[in-house]
Amino acid sequence: AAAAVMVTQDSLLNVCMDAKHHKTEPGPEGQLYGQCILWKDNACCTANTSVEAHQDQSYLYNFNWDHCGAMPEKCKRHFIQDMCLYECSPNLGPWIEQADTSWRKERIRDVPMCQEDCEQWWEDCQDAVTCKVNWHKGWNWTTGTNQCPKGAMCQKFKFVFPTAAALCEQIWSGSYRYTSHHRGSGRCIQMWFDPTQGNPNVVVAQYYA
Repeated sequence: AAAAVMVTQDSLLNVCMDAKHHKTEPGPEGQLYGQCILWKDNACCTANTSVEAHQDQSYLYNFNWDHCGAMPEKCKRHFIQDMCLYECSPNLGPWIEQADTSWRKERIRDVPMCQEDCEQWWEDCQDAVTCKVNWHKGWNWTTGTNQCPKGAMCQKFKFVFPTAAALCEQIWSGSYRYTSHHRGSGRCIQMWFDPTQGNPNVVVAQYYA
């Protein structure tokens, strides 16, 4: 039985989800770009994906951050970091589940996010503007890129997402879960970390696996 437990546990560690741009297996990527560089020693993303994650309307998903006017840079960097974590991290295995959509077979759900990462994201984005709570669905795609659906009003994030928890948990339909755990606790996933100190999310994945 112990061996069987080990097998399932190992299958949750150091894995890439089956999604649109992910590699089949994680490995070193020396040329990762910009904010994705944190994962260069062991990544699920390619260098090309890491470059595209920084574009305002990248070919990755044709998603436009500036759907209600220009998103402030200090806010945008959190969305870039969120994209880097999603595309590059090999430490999200315990939260991967089946997804039956045309563009991915698997997704993440309820990834426990460190409180500081969530709070800082909300803090830096509260004055950015959007027209939707859940950014996964319900957009008008007729132009080939996402636009606000008819009748949706552009409002500041702080009105759309009244708390940091609301932002982290609702924007990507439950991909993240807000926690009171702190960075370095080994109990929550960090979007931001110092790569010279190693990747703190490895032990978090081990704990939850």
